[in-house]
Amino acid sequence: MEKLSNNSGQTRESASCSVDQSRPLAPWPLLESKVVGDFNIFTLKSNRKRSPRTGVEATYYALDTADWVNVVALTPEEEVVMVEQFRHATDTIELELPGGMMDKGETDPVAAACRELREETGYEGENPRQIGCCFPNPAILTNRAHTILVERAVSKHELEWDSGEDIRIRLVPISQVRTLVAEGKIRHSIIVTALYYYDLWKRGL
Repeated sequence: MEKLSNNSGQTRESASCSVDQSRPLAPWPLLESKVVGDFNIFTLKSNRKRSPRTGVEATYYALDTADWVNVVALTPEEEVVMVEQFRHATDTIELELPGGMMDKGETDPVAAACRELREETGYEGENPRQIGCCFPNPAILTNRAHTILVERAVSKHELEWDSGEDIRIRLVPISQVRTLVAEGKIRHSIIVTALYYYDLWKRGL
């Protein structure tokens, strides 16, 4: 019988079992939670939980980190303000939307997104508002990713990069974005999601 591992490090059998599919799913009660590592941009938590179906206890790990913001900033010429930057985990240069982590004490994703847009690109626009929000990976991440739309964006400010940033600003016609995603030129998953939120917004959904 095939054995599959899960987040807890335990194994589970792939054999079918008899489950009442009409029974609503219930959250797993949290029995104990502790921080097992602090790595500046996230903490690693160990959460002991109990299955409401079987009563079995297991430990699951979660990365606790701040919410993220991504900005779809459109110029009067119907271009998207994008950035290229080196990503250390994949050792690749990625074409992305401006964005980043919300700073400690920030509670408004729209304000945080406008700050990131200004710092990374020098651009500022009008009518900023949130058009989407998702969990980047609810299996192991606790945070949310917010998509903010900014219209009529123009370059107004000096760049405010920190010592670890090296960015190239790219103005991409909005008409080319779908092709860039389809061709794998835009491949950061939460950026693809943000652009999908924009596409839904354009269609009135």
